[in-house]
Amino acid sequence: MMQDIHEALRPISWLGGRWSTKEGKGIYPNIPDFYYHDEMEFVCIETLKPMHQERGFLRIKPGTDNLAFAVSHNFGVSSIEEGTFNKEKKEITLESNHLLRAQSKPPKVLRIRRVLTLLAPDRLEVTLEMETEETPLTEHLRAIYTKIAEN
Repeated sequence: MMQDIHEALRPISWLGGRWSTKEGKGIYPNIPDFYYHDEMEFVCIETLKPMHQERGFLRIKPGTDNLAFAVSHNFGVSSIEEGTFNKEKKEITLESNHLLRAQSKPPKVLRIRRVLTLLAPDRLEVTLEMETEETPLTEHLRAIYTKIAEN
């Protein structure tokens, strides 16, 4: 159970925590049945008072420098961003091509562009630009991350 959560979340507090399948089964008419493993995590970040939080999945098209990033933001926007990586510069550039807005407050986000640059083996700079109904594409976030664990 999540501790110190907002009153609005109390009815679903039972969902809090990290969940893992022992064995999931997938079925669909035109593909063979399959088994899979999955994990989900539900956390309450309110006590940290974050202004920015996002989670996503980064995919690469094998044999190319093409990437796709599916990401959800804590302010009610989910985006599909596509772009490329530069192997020599160790830099990834992505730009949104689809945005989904769920209960997000105005102004509407119209476009996101992000650049991830490896500064050192354990330091990553991330810059995010955002365009809204009221503001052209403008730098919104810039941060340097320190790697704290290897996969």
